[in-house]
Amino acid sequence: MTQNTSIRLAQRPNGLPVADDWAQVAEPVPEPGANEFVVRISMISLDPAMRGWLDDRPSYLPPVGLGDVMRASAVGEIVASQHRRFPVGAWVEGAFGVQEFAVSNGRDVTLVDPSLGTPSMYLGLLGSTGLTAYFGLFTHGRPTAGDTVVVSGAAGAVGSTVGQLARISGCRVIGIAGGPDKCRYVVEELGFDHAIDYKSERVRPALATACPNGIDVYFDNVGGSILNAALSTLAMHARVVICGAISQYNAETPTPGPSNYMNLLVRRATMTGFLVFDHSAEYRVARQRLAAWKDDGLITAPETIVAGAVTDFPEALLRLFSGDNLGKLILDISGTKDGHQS
Repeated sequence: MTQNTSIRLAQRPNGLPVADDWAQVAEPVPEPGANEFVVRISMISLDPAMRGWLDDRPSYLPPVGLGDVMRASAVGEIVASQHRRFPVGAWVEGAFGVQEFAVSNGRDVTLVDPSLGTPSMYLGLLGSTGLTAYFGLFTHGRPTAGDTVVVSGAAGAVGSTVGQLARISGCRVIGIAGGPDKCRYVVEELGFDHAIDYKSERVRPALATACPNGIDVYFDNVGGSILNAALSTLAMHARVVICGAISQYNAETPTPGPSNYMNLLVRRATMTGFLVFDHSAEYRVARQRLAAWKDDGLITAPETIVAGAVTDFPEALLRLFSGDNLGKLILDISGTKDGHQS
């Protein structure tokens, strides 16, 4: 353990990030101070929100600073510690960044409980991804048995979980995804009732056909024209949950707002944005429920794990925006440090 390679933001992207937007920095592995520990990172979460963190504009988190280690959730093993709650050998999840080693004081760090799931699941089903799906659907979508629930980005990390949770709640679930393979996947593997291929179908008439009584809950991960189409198909007292807008994260010009928003008034519907951090006091119970459903075979935790080095992060990140993943996208760097293998 002599070097720590990190990926840092060299310049702010214009559109999709390119190689020149990143810098590789090698430094000595940090030593823990009092009440600190050092984590050897094994897996790094790749999330659409990362693109928003690169822009210098107000958001729910400050932008990543120029020259700073790229922000990311990660899991790894503690290899040195002066913290009584975080001993050497424990596995942890936290916002450790895109690097091989990280030092932490334990704030906002979660100990991995192997009785609930694997370390990778703490980036997916048992991490912010699964928790986002859980609270977004149950707290803000408030589904009841018999509701029609529509999920955009249905084959992605959050969308695939939302659809499964809606299914086990007795809802009729419609997924919107890109391409026949993804549409087949969400129906045949995840148990959605129907899928709409936005790449080959006109979404608005397809929604009208698939949802003859309207949409009771629309869980939006993409924004743009698909959000607009869903707003035109709402049932009375529908709940629209705004989770993300991946269709516009790399837009180089401002994206127009939805033109069908007045249907919220006509249908007496609500549209709510939320952040998973708002529900941190309830994480423990949510993780236990998600793990129990997984163990009972009621839901799955789809993952796309890319093996590589930390220096592969810039290329791996782009897979989110090309749609080259099913479920949670993770960069596994465990085989690149000190002979350690996953």
